[in-house]
Amino acid sequence: MIKYPTLENKATIGITAPSSGVGPHLHPMLNRACSRMNELGFTVVCGKTVRTQDKAKSSPARTRAAELNEMLQDDSINMIIPPWGGELLIEVLEHIDFENLKSKWILGYSDISLLLLAITLKTGIATAHGPCLMDLRGEITDNTTGMWQAVVSTKTGESVVQHSSQLYQKEWNSDNSTPSIFHLTEQTSWKIVSQSSVKLQGRLLGGCVDCIRHLIGTPYGDVRHFQQHELSDEPIIWYLENCELNTADLRRSLVHMKLAGWFNHCSGLMFGRSSNKPFDNYTAEDVYQELAEELQLPVIYDADFGHVPPQMTLINGAFAEVEVSEGKGTLKQSFI
Repeated sequence: MIKYPTLENKATIGITAPSSGVGPHLHPMLNRACSRMNELGFTVVCGKTVRTQDKAKSSPARTRAAELNEMLQDDSINMIIPPWGGELLIEVLEHIDFENLKSKWILGYSDISLLLLAITLKTGIATAHGPCLMDLRGEITDNTTGMWQAVVSTKTGESVVQHSSQLYQKEWNSDNSTPSIFHLTEQTSWKIVSQSSVKLQGRLLGGCVDCIRHLIGTPYGDVRHFQQHELSDEPIIWYLENCELNTADLRRSLVHMKLAGWFNHCSGLMFGRSSNKPFDNYTAEDVYQELAEELQLPVIYDADFGHVPPQMTLINGAFAEVEVSEGKGTLKQSFI
């Protein structure tokens, strides 16, 4: 059975950097993000790893793990939000005390999604794939991204509904300073391989393919055990997004997941928007088409999550009902 954390009003949020930290030149940005959390009524506690960054990580693996373990076990901290993703979170997994984790939300994406998926698979505790702290520093937050708080405030036994965005951000432009962090200019359209509409039901699992693929074959990526013991063999809806892989590497990674049995008892797949670099005229649409044909499952793509904002907040372990029609998508998550 999935265990859903609860987030109360005026909760304390712990900020730690199990992957990348924030270098000195970006501390003003970090300060703004912490201030926004205070304005929302939260108390913020920043760990020492947050304000350091060198050699592709905030600090050595044992240091990062120790701070994360401390926050995970501290009853006074109700939720953990890393500043952002990074590259080497996988180094901390072997040092995490999974047996003594307290049930609390962890929110993030990119490299953080590896931590989220590992925790849910190992413990049955739901985790939240959504914006990191630095995405929430704006004076104005769009409706899609801003749903993070409503989602993690949902109680066990209740449901929350999110709708596809109206617009998305084509490219990052840090020189264009506005009250909103994202500059949403392009028309959003959720797409389906070879279908005009689709309805899916199942338990959500997923994350950034670049990162979570490395859990295959480790003690932290036993999807079959999780499905049998926590989900009683309920079907899974996989949500996946690609940060930097070219399409050939994306294809290799998805085949690896398939061969490892990750897509067994799957009711469908969702892919978030991505820059998806083609390789030798091999496009992301080709990858999605091949996967849909091989698995004989619906494949949705260009959905609202991942590295092309804005993004919904998706809960690993939640029961999801997904509907897509005429480019619009609806996601209902039930905490049951």
